[in-house]
Amino acid sequence: MMARQTGRTAGSPGGQANNRPQPHGGQVLTTRVGLRMPARMAYDEWERAGQQLAGVLDSSSWWLGDWLVYGKDHYTDRYQRGIRAAGLSYQTLRNYAWVARRFGFARRRPALSFQHHAELASMPAEEQDLWLDRAEEGRWSTKQLRAALRVARQDERRPRTLTEPSGRLEVPGHRLRRWHEAAEQLGVDFEQWVTATLDSAAASALEDARDSVRPVAVSA
Repeated sequence: MMARQTGRTAGSPGGQANNRPQPHGGQVLTTRVGLRMPARMAYDEWERAGQQLAGVLDSSSWWLGDWLVYGKDHYTDRYQRGIRAAGLSYQTLRNYAWVARRFGFARRRPALSFQHHAELASMPAEEQDLWLDRAEEGRWSTKQLRAALRVARQDERRPRTLTEPSGRLEVPGHRLRRWHEAAEQLGVDFEQWVTATLDSAAASALEDARDSVRPVAVSA
């Protein structure tokens, strides 16, 4: 369990605050400058505290984004003064606010992080919802979502023809399993992963081949 430590501890004689750390049992106390951890703490409690801290950090991005959106909508001539008074970075807040505007409250997914939403913020709403569904169902990390988006974009850029040669590639079972595991680790479609990987390898090989036949200038 986590608790917040107040600015003053139990008073000492004369009404003055006692600045010495006070016993706090098994609680993790949050302070302005850090955490006060109990001397002995079970691993499960430590892990749970980390999850709570991560949740607060992620939620604060939404909170600050919504805060700036409200300020810009209601105090157009004064909201920057409020930002300075709060001591916050305007550039960071502007990024948070942009994501907050792109996702109405009802479309935000509590199971996904703010960063998941930020990766999709530039897309049309229908595409955002599609990728949010995929990320939520697959329990993708932000890294996995980013990789899936990169593969999808590479596939979109790949030129398509009406007729393409077809063929079969005999692959040993153990290699096929490894490739499937790699695609699953990135959270992307297996065929898209194979295509993008082979395209990348082919481009590199062709570039190396072109470099090897380029004439070399020899000075007299």
